Amino acid sequence: MTATVASHRKPRQHPLAALTGGGSRSARTARTAATLALAGAATAAGLDGTGQAAPQPTPAQVKGRVDALYQEAEVATQSYNGAKEAAERAREELSRLQDEAARRTEKLNASRTELGTMAASQYRAGGIDPTVRLLLSADPQRYLDGAAVLQRTGSHQATAVAGYARRLGSVRQIQRRAEDTAERLADTEAALKKHRVTVVHKLGAAEQLLSRLTAEQRQRMAGRSGAHAHGGAGQGRAHHGTGHGDGLRGGTGPEAAAAAARAADPRAARAVAFAYAALGKPYVWGATGPSGFDCSGLTQAAWKAGGVALPRTTYTQISSGPRVDRSQLAPGDLVFFYSGISHVGLYVGDGKMIHAPHPGAPVRIAPIDQMPFAAATRPA
Repeated sequence: MTATVASHRKPRQHPLAALTGGGSRSARTARTAATLALAGAATAAGLDGTGQAAPQPTPAQVKGRVDALYQEAEVATQSYNGAKEAAERAREELSRLQDEAARRTEKLNASRTELGTMAASQYRAGGIDPTVRLLLSADPQRYLDGAAVLQRTGSHQATAVAGYARRLGSVRQIQRRAEDTAERLADTEAALKKHRVTVVHKLGAAEQLLSRLTAEQRQRMAGRSGAHAHGGAGQGRAHHGTGHGDGLRGGTGPEAAAAAARAADPRAARAVAFAYAALGKPYVWGATGPSGFDCSGLTQAAWKAGGVALPRTTYTQISSGPRVDRSQLAPGDLVFFYSGISHVGLYVGDGKMIHAPHPGAPVRIAPIDQMPFAAATRPA
């Protein structure tokens, strides 16, 4: 009897058999549900932090990436500055050409009126004068190209017709130049927008990275960047600032006076004095002062105070005078950095420069070996 009962018992199933073995349809359904549940649990563990999370970047890694973003933004800023300068030149040229076209068109209309008067007089006298045919022609220029017209008119008429032809050609030439300039302006403005987007994107990415750091970490990072006491990182207004930085200024103190005294000439001395007076003003990309500067905007403004007109970008400022060996630097010289010549500062002596570093770091004094030195120029 005992044996009979035992023979009818179902063998006990291991708890994991439902997940690994065969069985009925209902058992297979249970196995599928259990598998999905375990997978969900594993996913949840990863999401709630109990799994292995991606490591947070260290402050040193953040600094490295932020420095790279600032340098990339500086490259785009110089391209923006160049495009802006080109656009301004194109606008001025277009305005001048339009004014010139209007003046020449006025003279052309006066010539046409004179020809009309002559033609009317000839018509009343009988016959169709060449002047009339000129006015009635669908293409006056083609008609005027025939030299015979001048032979068939009197002296006064010949002079009038020749004057009309000259003015007509002149107006058309000016109009073509204006059209070409307008096309160039449109292309330049498109490039301007592109560079602006790039700068804003790079600066936004840098700000996002910095926001992950504590105030103490950011302060330590600023210290490692070699900030001079005239202005600490993070103290000036950011890239949209228009105020006076952190309020700490240079000016006409002993350090500034000593640097100006060692300058190559009086113009360089005035440029150095301007740079010292700008200490603490905020970095503002695309700005040339007076309330904020980018790097080439500062050097341009400083040398303008010295009476020298520098071009706008680092790429063009490097050709504004003879090159100077690093061992022969004098206060007022322009010092350039990175292989792409994307940053510039004003040398003030003792291996130091005054420059506008990047957003959040106002105009300051820094060692020239803080960045990869590329070249130096003495504006002339």
